[in-house]
Amino acid sequence: MERRAMVIGAGIGGLTAALALHRRGWRVDLYERAASLDPVGSGISIAPNALRALDVLGVGDPVRARASIQGEATLRRPSGRRLAAAGSEGIHRAYGDPLVVLPRAELVDTLRAALSPEAVHTSAPARLLDPGDGDRLARVETPAGEDEAELVVAADGIRSASRAVLLPGHPGPGYSGFTTWRTIVPAPPGRLPIGETWGRGALTGVIPLADGRVYLYAAALVPPGGRAADWDERAELLRRFGDWYRPIPELFGAADPGRVLRNDVWELTTPLPAFHRGRTALLGDAAHAMTPFQGQGACQAIEDAVVLAHALDAHPVARALAAYSAARIPRTTAVAARSRQVARLVAHTSVPAVAVRDGLLRAAGLLPERTVVRAAAPMIDWHPPR
Repeated sequence: MERRAMVIGAGIGGLTAALALHRRGWRVDLYERAASLDPVGSGISIAPNALRALDVLGVGDPVRARASIQGEATLRRPSGRRLAAAGSEGIHRAYGDPLVVLPRAELVDTLRAALSPEAVHTSAPARLLDPGDGDRLARVETPAGEDEAELVVAADGIRSASRAVLLPGHPGPGYSGFTTWRTIVPAPPGRLPIGETWGRGALTGVIPLADGRVYLYAAALVPPGGRAADWDERAELLRRFGDWYRPIPELFGAADPGRVLRNDVWELTTPLPAFHRGRTALLGDAAHAMTPFQGQGACQAIEDAVVLAHALDAHPVARALAAYSAARIPRTTAVAARSRQVARLVAHTSVPAVAVRDGLLRAAGLLPERTVVRAAAPMIDWHPPR
C-alpha cells in the first residue's frame, strides 16, 4: 500500500525531505504558506557533505552544473589588509568535492523540478493538529480541511508552530545578536575581493556566481527588529560599510534596493531533546536553527532529509523517527556550536580584542593546508547512510 506523507514548509529542508520520500515511493504533499517558492536576492553555499546527500537523491550533478566553485578566498580587515587566505583545492582533494555556491533560487528550482507538480501546494498554510502515535495517524489542518497521514515532516522554520506542538516546554529561539543582509549584483569589471572582510562586530562576504553575477552578504551586531530608514537597506549597507576598502562600497552601491534581504539571526541555543514525537519529525531550522557563520544551515537540513528517508526504509515510522533523532541531534548540535564559536569571534568590538583576534587569524593563515583541511573534517567529512 502506498505510504502518505505531508511536509509543512517548502524551504530547502522541506523540498529535500519531500524529494527524499518521493524517491522511496511515498505519496507526498508539500504545503507552503507563501505564494511563491522563488527567493529573492540570495545565494547559498553547498559543502561536500550536502553534495553527497544530494547525490543520493539524484540531483547532485544538476546542482554542480549550476554552481561556481569557491576558489581561493581571502580574509581581510576593513582597511583591505590581508589576514589569511585559503583555497578549495585541498578540500576537493580530501573530501571529493569542493565548496560550491549558487543562487538559492536555482537550488529551489532543481529540487522542485524533481517533484511532481501536483505535490507542491503554494498559498497553502498547514498547521499540525495532532502528531499521531503508533495507533493514530498524524492530523494536519490544510486549506482544504483537516487531513491525515502516516508521516508529517515539519520543516516550518525557526518559528516552527509544529515544534511548539511537539515540545511545548522548549524555550524556543534566541536572538544571536546579529542581523544579516544578502543580495546579488552584476559582476563589475576588475578583480573582486573574493572572501570575507571582518571588522568590529561586523563582516562582509563576496562570492562570484557561475552566471556572471556576485553574491554579497554582510552581518553586524544590531538590536533585533530594526529596519533602515525608508526601508532602504542598500543605504543602510553603505552607511555601515561605505568606508571599508574598495570595491566593497561600490559592490553594495550596485544593489537593487528592492532586492536586498535583511534578516535577524535567531538560533536554538538549547538543543531539542528529540526531533520527533509520534508520527511527526522536525527538520531543518525547526529542529536546529543555527547562525550562518559556517554556511551549514541548509546543508544540515539536506542531511536531515536523507537520514530521515533512510530510517523510514529500515524501520516502522515510530522506530524510524527515534533513529532519526538519535542520529541527527549530536551532529547538528556540534555543527551549531562551531558556528556559534565563529560568531563570537566576529562579535568582538573593542580595539584590543579585535587586534588579538586578527593576530590569531593571521597565525592560522600560516598553518599548512593539510592542517586547515583536517580541521574541517568534523563538519564536512560526513557520508549518507547506506
